[in-house]
Amino acid sequence: MPSLTFNDVDLDRLRKLAGELVRLMPARLVIGLVGTLGAGKTTFTQSLAAAMGVDPEDVTSPTFTLLCSYDATIHTGPIRLHHLDAYRLVDEDEFLELGVEELFDADNTWVLIEWADRVESVLPPETLWIHIDIPASDDPIAPQRQITLTTQNDALAGPLAALADAMPSK
Repeated sequence: MPSLTFNDVDLDRLRKLAGELVRLMPARLVIGLVGTLGAGKTTFTQSLAAAMGVDPEDVTSPTFTLLCSYDATIHTGPIRLHHLDAYRLVDEDEFLELGVEELFDADNTWVLIEWADRVESVLPPETLWIHIDIPASDDPIAPQRQITLTTQNDALAGPLAALADAMPSK
């Protein structure tokens, strides 16, 4: 299973990571974002959106709307970015009622789910998991995150290796 971890990720490095993902990943992708409250899931999503040409100020956490969609662009051309939040959902059935299975199957579409661990059992096995952690001893004013990317999708091994080369350790 391909896996990659970045330590000491500040806001600038977070933006660079988002830009490299947009540059390297395929036009069809499901991303499961996992992290505690305040870890930076929405900030990461805003950075991804900005790298895709979407105004990051238009990107807010869809905690109450559950789904927001944006026209975006990656290296392969135009795509649709769907941003979901599973925090308030009761169970996987409520998540499926949003029509996510159609989103998972759509070409030229990225589906990004915050709090994805709450609906993990219904996500595609090829999901790219991004875990964002903030060490407890870190500076609360300017946190340095640890970001780990994992997937069972062997097709993402090449892009993850290229990402590792593009994002050398500090």
